[in-house]
Amino acid sequence: MSSFLFGFALVLLVSIGARDQLLVARMDGRTGPGILVAGCIAAIASASLMAWAGDRIAHMLFPAAREMLVALALLAAVVELLWPNRSKAPKEPTHSIFAAFLVLLARQIGDAGRFLVFALAAVTALPSLVATGGALGGIAALTLGWIMGTQLEEALPLRAIRLVLAMVLAGVALFFGLTARGMI
Repeated sequence: MSSFLFGFALVLLVSIGARDQLLVARMDGRTGPGILVAGCIAAIASASLMAWAGDRIAHMLFPAAREMLVALALLAAVVELLWPNRSKAPKEPTHSIFAAFLVLLARQIGDAGRFLVFALAAVTALPSLVATGGALGGIAALTLGWIMGTQLEEALPLRAIRLVLAMVLAGVALFFGLTARGMI
């Protein structure tokens, strides 16, 4: 059960101000609830794929290498959190939900939340619970973005939140890396 809760909480937390959440928030008034449905399907698919990949790759490695894999996945999440989001509200000519799904899926595969799902699946014995928690955390973040709409960027200091989360994850990644090297 802790795998589910960690997956849910961590993905929800690091998805605050994420590119997929901002896209859903910015497109809220133009596409209706279709963008949220597409985002939810993408969240399920991306969390499932990353949990599966984390579990499969971790089973091929010996314990110290598995810890280093987790550290590298956490570092990838740190880089994504530090990367500035300079995207603007898209000009949506087609209102295609399928196109929105593909864009959201592509953004989610490489975001910090899914790298955390990958890392958790690699370190725990229950990747299906991590995937479920990660998918629900992603859905909750997208729903928050959809509900708040364009007010999301005004109501929260998104950049500051993401920088603080990056620093925390960098510390955790350092811990896993030093543990894998036998220094701690």
